[in-house]
Amino acid sequence: MTASGLATGDEFGKLFEGFEHTAFHLETLATYDVEEEREEMARFFAGGDMGPEWDDNPWVRSMTDLGKRVSRVHVLSSPLTDYLRYELAAYPGNIKAGESIGIIDRAEQSVDGLPDHDFWLFDDRDVYRMHYTESGAFVGAELLPADRLPEYLDHRSAALSVAVPFASYWERHR
Repeated sequence: MTASGLATGDEFGKLFEGFEHTAFHLETLATYDVEEEREEMARFFAGGDMGPEWDDNPWVRSMTDLGKRVSRVHVLSSPLTDYLRYELAAYPGNIKAGESIGIIDRAEQSVDGLPDHDFWLFDDRDVYRMHYTESGAFVGAELLPADRLPEYLDHRSAALSVAVPFASYWERHR
């Protein structure tokens, strides 16, 4: 844990080993600045071979093979940023590995009441608000107090109730 109380790096990564049943992610940024993705993004935009991990995400599979459910809803706006074109092109491999993904495109539908920030919800018990720089670099994850849990359970329910299944969205926007 950093001095600011945010989980970062390995500590944040351990959350994905420790949850027992479900992990839900609401994504809201148009661009994420992930150093580990830069080389892969360059290969993607150059039309290079993305390799077998692109077709069946091993990180997602490491959770779903244990019977854990992983899901996300990505709130975005068309037209897609370059980063989103790259990220969404990888989603079929995540889905093959067992992740459930929905899309809310604010250019196509109006959704009120969702937060303007990312969060992870683990086992309907722990909520981590994600913090990023203005350029989308991960700063850390803040464990929210237990009394905020009902609010974030409602956010998840609202997002899931209006999200379009990724395959349907991608068919129209690829």
